[in-house]
Amino acid sequence: MLPETPAEPPRRSRWKMPLATIIFVGGAAFLAFTGIESRGQSVAQLKSKAAERAVPTVATSTPTVEQSIGVLDLPGRLDAFYQAALFARVNGYVASRNVDIGSKVKAGDLLATIDAPDLDQQLSQAQSDLTNAEANAALADVTNQRYQALLPSNYVTHQAADEKKSDLDAKNALVKSEQANVDRLKALSEYKRIVAPFAGIITVRNTDVGNLINTGSSTGSEMFVVSDVHKLRLYVNVPQAYVPTIPTGTIGALTVPERPGKKYDAKVEASSGAVDVASGTTRMQLIVDNAAGELMPGAYANVHLTVGNKHNVLVVPSSAIIFDKAGIRVATVDTDGKIALKTITIGRDRGATIEIASGLSPEDHVIENPPDGAVDGDRVSVKEKPSPANAPSTSNGPLPANKS
Repeated sequence: MLPETPAEPPRRSRWKMPLATIIFVGGAAFLAFTGIESRGQSVAQLKSKAAERAVPTVATSTPTVEQSIGVLDLPGRLDAFYQAALFARVNGYVASRNVDIGSKVKAGDLLATIDAPDLDQQLSQAQSDLTNAEANAALADVTNQRYQALLPSNYVTHQAADEKKSDLDAKNALVKSEQANVDRLKALSEYKRIVAPFAGIITVRNTDVGNLINTGSSTGSEMFVVSDVHKLRLYVNVPQAYVPTIPTGTIGALTVPERPGKKYDAKVEASSGAVDVASGTTRMQLIVDNAAGELMPGAYANVHLTVGNKHNVLVVPSSAIIFDKAGIRVATVDTDGKIALKTITIGRDRGATIEIASGLSPEDHVIENPPDGAVDGDRVSVKEKPSPANAPSTSNGPLPANKS
């Protein structure tokens, strides 16, 4: 009898363990994929937000169309119509002084006298030399006459007669020379009297009784300054663009700070006819009547000048102007949200706003405060401005209901 074969243990399935592993690995892979995708989305969102924040937000506005201001305000300084600085022509000491600053004088009035003893002595010597020369000339004339009378009878030679005639001519020339010296010293002596050259007021006095006057000093200053203030001159610098609109004869209104509310007529009398390279302006001279004596030479003044007929101009905020090596420009935003820089010409600076003479159109969207370093093609985000219809009410009452 054959022995019994022991029963084989039941076989375990070879697919149970691998299947669990697959399920586990698959779940892990799903979780990992989900995390990576979520992280990728977060990174993309961060990049998108960073890109949005990198684009500057700007406020834009279109140029306003306004009437150009018809008055040009220009500063200037008032000068005397005539002004003369009086210097001494002789050396000496101030013997007397008859005027002071603010004194009104007429032409020829004596302002001061100078004591010049050296000059007096020179004049006295010159007069003595003249008297001596005249005496010698008179003697030479008598001698010449005698020789000329004796010449026909041959009592004197022609040579001797010619010598006496020549001596007379020399003595007469010396008389003229001494006379000229006397006249020069007399004319110089007249400068011991300092007189007013024209009617006016004394605006400067730099001397007093007893002061030493030395005309040879290189640092000498004027003794007096006389100013004729019945009229005054006003010099202003007019921007080049406005020069053609201010012809000779234009009347402006002048004001000074010491007389608020009062205006004086100032008439354009002359123009330099040239443009200063440094400032781009033309110097003009205006005349102001000052018969009442209310205006002072040297004072600051402001003049309002009419610059022609009013006309429509484009006006932008001053903050919109870009000054750089490329010139004067403004930054505009095109339909694609990109910056377009435009070169402009300024017509007039109003302070808070600027009149544009050329380079801009009414449809342009101008950036009111352009970002630093803005270049053509930069993308910007435009900040929408609330329209007047949608602007919030400033009243304390309820807002009106919208009508359907």
